[in-house]
Amino acid sequence: MVLHRRVAIASLLVGSMTLALSAHAVELNGVWASDPALCGKIFAKKGNRVEFDPLSDFYGSGFIIEKNRIRGKIADCTIKSRREESGMVQLSAACSTDVAVEDLEFSLKVIDEDTLGRIYPGTAAMQVNFHRCRP
Repeated sequence: MVLHRRVAIASLLVGSMTLALSAHAVELNGVWASDPALCGKIFAKKGNRVEFDPLSDFYGSGFIIEKNRIRGKIADCTIKSRREESGMVQLSAACSTDVAVEDLEFSLKVIDEDTLGRIYPGTAAMQVNFHRCRP
C-alpha cells in the first residue's frame, strides 16, 4: 500500500525550481502535462492561478512548478535539494498528501526546454515524458 502510494505520488509529481542545466538555462517553472494537446482539459485557470480541472484524471496527468514547489493532483512537494549532471536532474522533495508526508527522490531527464522525462528508480527503461503547456 505504501509503495503503491509512493508510485502514484511520484508519477504525478515531477519537477524542480528554476534550474540552470549545462550551459543553457532551462526554465522549469510552469504547467506540465503528459499530453500537450490536452493541457486545456487537465488544467483550468482560476483568476491568475492555474489549478487542476476536476475531471483532469480522465485526460492525463500533470504538475505545476512554482519556484521551489511542485503541485500535483494529489500531493504538494517542496524541493529540499537538487543535483544536476549531464542533462539529468536528481531531486529530493518533501511531499504531503491528505494522509501523510513523505520524502521522495525524482530523476528527470531534460529532453528540451519544453519536454522532461521522468525516470523511475530501478527501471531505467521506463520513462514518462511531460510537456510544457503554453498559453
